[in-house]
Amino acid sequence: MAGRIRSLYLAYFSKPKQNRTLYKLLRKQPVRRITELGIGTGERTLRMLELCPGGEETHYAGIDMFEARGNGDGPGLALKAAHSLLATTGVKVRLVPGDPMSALSRTANSLARQDLIIISADQDRESLAKAWFYVPRMLHETTVVLLEEPTEEGTTLRRVSHEEIAKLATPPKGRRAA
Repeated sequence: MAGRIRSLYLAYFSKPKQNRTLYKLLRKQPVRRITELGIGTGERTLRMLELCPGGEETHYAGIDMFEARGNGDGPGLALKAAHSLLATTGVKVRLVPGDPMSALSRTANSLARQDLIIISADQDRESLAKAWFYVPRMLHETTVVLLEEPTEEGTTLRRVSHEEIAKLATPPKGRRAA
């Protein structure tokens, strides 16, 4: 009962408001494989993993700059602190240091068939533009990709279609694919 009340609270009353879209999605469909680009303070990640089935059946991969975060990158966690924080969830956690391009170029093949991919607004846009090339190999037919975008009121999570991902993953003419 307490878990159900907590999931209702997260989906309809939690702050910041933009994450409610994510929490509603997690209440509706089972998600067992998650990749998040940009962990930040880890608050959203902890809440998200609360709504997922625990144990070894749920896999979480967090990609972040960790200690290499610059002053303009916003708040964040050190790698060791992030691992300690997320180890309490009971979910199998894999943390990958680096920007989106470098991290996905190393790990995209091992992160195949993800159920949910979340891309935070604090990600380097140039690196992210190159990293889209690797995203299609992480998808299956029902994968949900949420892109956090800045708005006047803060940020919003926008669902990115598989067709849009295919377009973003295609390198522009004159640029060689990785």
